[in-house]
Amino acid sequence: MSFTRTLRAVGGAVVAGALLFGTAPVASADQIRDAQWPLQAFKADEIWKIATGKGVTVAVIDSGVQSQHPDLKGNVLPGKDFVDGGDSAEPKGDTHGTQMAADIAGHGHGPGGESGVKGLAPDAKILPLREDGIKSNGFGPSIRYAVDHGASVINISMGTSTRSPEDEKAIAYALKHDVLIVSASGNNGKGAEDLGYPASYPGVLTVGGVQNTGEIWSGSNYGPPVLLTAPAVGIVSAGDSGTSKYQKGTGTSDSAAFVSAAAALLRQKFPDLTAGQIVNRLTKTAGLPPSAKGTSLPDAHYGYGYIQPLAALTRDIPAGPKNGPLKMPQEQASSAGTGGQAASAGSNGSSGSDSASQPAEKAGWSPLFIGLLVVVGLVVVGVIVGIVMLVRRKSRRNGPPPGGPGGFGGPGGPGGYAPYPQGPPQQPGAPGSYPPAPPGR
Repeated sequence: MSFTRTLRAVGGAVVAGALLFGTAPVASADQIRDAQWPLQAFKADEIWKIATGKGVTVAVIDSGVQSQHPDLKGNVLPGKDFVDGGDSAEPKGDTHGTQMAADIAGHGHGPGGESGVKGLAPDAKILPLREDGIKSNGFGPSIRYAVDHGASVINISMGTSTRSPEDEKAIAYALKHDVLIVSASGNNGKGAEDLGYPASYPGVLTVGGVQNTGEIWSGSNYGPPVLLTAPAVGIVSAGDSGTSKYQKGTGTSDSAAFVSAAAALLRQKFPDLTAGQIVNRLTKTAGLPPSAKGTSLPDAHYGYGYIQPLAALTRDIPAGPKNGPLKMPQEQASSAGTGGQAASAGSNGSSGSDSASQPAEKAGWSPLFIGLLVVVGLVVVGVIVGIVMLVRRKSRRNGPPPGGPGGFGGPGGPGGYAPYPQGPPQQPGAPGSYPPAPPGR
């Protein structure tokens, strides 16, 4: 039986007024907003002069979204319940989906929206889809619903341990309609074997988590599917626990939500770019902490680095190929040595069925021609065998070649690590770089 895991650990950390962190009080108009360190790291005030996500719909496939939360009201569209059925996607005791929606499109409340939490794309619309992914068709129906109801970005900060053919077909459907699917890598600090689904599917943008220094968070799952990282630690967001409307948590769920929000900003600013080209902008402008400088990219933990939305919005980046760095199912199927990903692509069903991709039949050869080929082949084999025997006798006389043994495991031999292409190094102070959180945060 499959199980679903939400990828954020709240740990009972309910945020309430001046008791937020138990540290020295900070003189500010709104301590909740000040506690949102990712907005400061992203330079959100500068970002919102360029894009706010206006006109973009982000589907949040999760535990449901509290549409009347003061920091979300008006930004939440009518949704659907795929767990119990019905047209209401209001949560039933689980705040996870509300937290993700607020990371993406929270607009605050009060005069000028200065109080409460704000998302990275505060003018985006949220399409809430209540889903747990444990049915035999997985997230497939909710993904298709999101595509058919206008979402151009789909956030799935959840995961299951079971692969679903319906998921794969739905992901292919989303890609066909140029919809970007963003998924969290998970919070066990383990490798590709623990990434689960949809994080492991080709065509999905899988996101790991970093601390406020930009360094990888120890709980972030890793592996080849991870292409980007984003803030994961100490994230204050909207919730609905008891008397508080806010919660603080840690996990790659938030990381995925921030990447979905960044994608919404880019979809507003660059409406003609494909989903893959949006990812290309994010990867080409990603950053690394000083401790990871010189790392070959993509790295199993960082991917191409942590997102820098301001840089992605402002730098001169060529559009690049349609699919960008996303690995499409057909690419995975044709690539060798990629383990589970290549195998997963083979069961997608989207490749191999197109008659145009099949090799043309060759004209038949006559028996005489075949016989001639056999004779020539035997002669060639005989010559090769003779040469090999002469070389072996000479080798026995001369001893081993200088320099000692080589081959497997030796320098340049099979199994060595070939460097991946790496973009230009990020300079300290570049637009959108991650500064340390202010003192007392």
